[in-house]
Amino acid sequence: MDQIFFIGSIAVSILISLFWGFKHLPGEKWQIFAALPRQKERTGQWNGLNLTYYGLLSANAYTFAVVIFFILGASVNIPVLGLCLVIVTLLSVCMPAAKLVARIVEKKQGTLTVGGAVFIGTLAAPWLIYLINQTLGHLLGFHMNVTIVLSAICVSYAYGEGLGRLACISFGCCYGKPLHQCPPWIQKCFGRFYLVFSGQTKKITYASGLEGEKVIPIQIITAALYSISALLGTWLFLNGFFALALAETLMVTQVWRILSEFFRADFRGSFKITPYQLMAAGGLVYSMGVIRLFPVTRTLVQLGTGLTHLWNPWMILGVQVVWIASFLYTGQSSVTGSKISFHVNHNKI
Repeated sequence: MDQIFFIGSIAVSILISLFWGFKHLPGEKWQIFAALPRQKERTGQWNGLNLTYYGLLSANAYTFAVVIFFILGASVNIPVLGLCLVIVTLLSVCMPAAKLVARIVEKKQGTLTVGGAVFIGTLAAPWLIYLINQTLGHLLGFHMNVTIVLSAICVSYAYGEGLGRLACISFGCCYGKPLHQCPPWIQKCFGRFYLVFSGQTKKITYASGLEGEKVIPIQIITAALYSISALLGTWLFLNGFFALALAETLMVTQVWRILSEFFRADFRGSFKITPYQLMAAGGLVYSMGVIRLFPVTRTLVQLGTGLTHLWNPWMILGVQVVWIASFLYTGQSSVTGSKISFHVNHNKI
C-alpha cells in the first residue's frame, strides 16, 4: 500500500506539471521571471542580469531527482553520508560537463547539454562509487553496492531529465522540427498535438526563426516517456529488482535519446548521426558491462526507512543547498540581456 501511494502521488504530480507546462510554458512571459540591475549606464538605465524559468525549473527537477535518490538509497540502508558523497561528487563532474561537452559539440559558449553530462556521468559514476567505498567507506565502515547505487541514480535521473524538459520548453530549446517540413504521416500524428512558441528571446526564434510555427512537441514526449520509465523503475527498485530497474531506465532514456535526435530541429552538430546519439549508444553498452562487473547482492528494501531518513534537518538543508546551487548555475542567462529603468509614481505620493 505504501508503494502504491508513493508511486501514485508522484505520477499525479508529474501529470499535473506536464499538462500545465504544455499549456503555458511556450508563451513569451514564461522565459524570464526576474531581472537584476547590475551596472548603470550614462542614459540612466541599468544593464540587467536575467534570471530564467529555465533555471527555476531545472533546479526543481535536479532537486526532485536528488530527493528520489536519497529515498531509494536510504530504503536499502545505504548510509546518508555515502549518499551525500555520491551526489556531491557526481554533480561536481556532471554540471561542468554539461557546458564543456556543449562547447565541444555545438561550438557555443552559452549553452548546456544534458546528454553530454549524462554520458560523462555514466562513465564516471561506477568508479566514483568504487573510489568512495575504498577510501572514506573503508575508513568509516560502510560499503555501497555499485549496481544498486547506479540503479537509484538512473531512476532518479529519469525523473530529473523528464521534469527538466519543462525548462527546455520555457527557454525554447531542444525543440522539434516544424510540422510542415515533416512527412505526411508525422503531420497526421501531430495534427492536434504540437507546440507553438512565442517570444523573440526564445532560442527557437533567434536560432531557427520558428516563432509561431507548429513544431513536434519533442520535449513533452520526452518528459512523459522518461517519467513513465522512472515510475516503472521505482516500482522495480522498491521490489528488489535493482539490475532490472537500472537496465530499464537506461534502455528507455538512451534509446529514446538516439531516436528523438531525428525529430529535433535545433543544431546538434554537423553530422547526420550526432555526437549525442553516439554518446547515448556508447553509454548504454558501457552500463550493461558495469552491471556484469558489479553483481547485485541480496538486499532488503524498506520504503518507510527511506522516507524517514529524508525528514532529517541536515538532509533538508542539504536538499535546499542543491536547489540553490542548481539555480545559480543554470538560472543566470548569458544569451539574453535587459535594460532596466526606475521612476517614481508621483500619483502615489
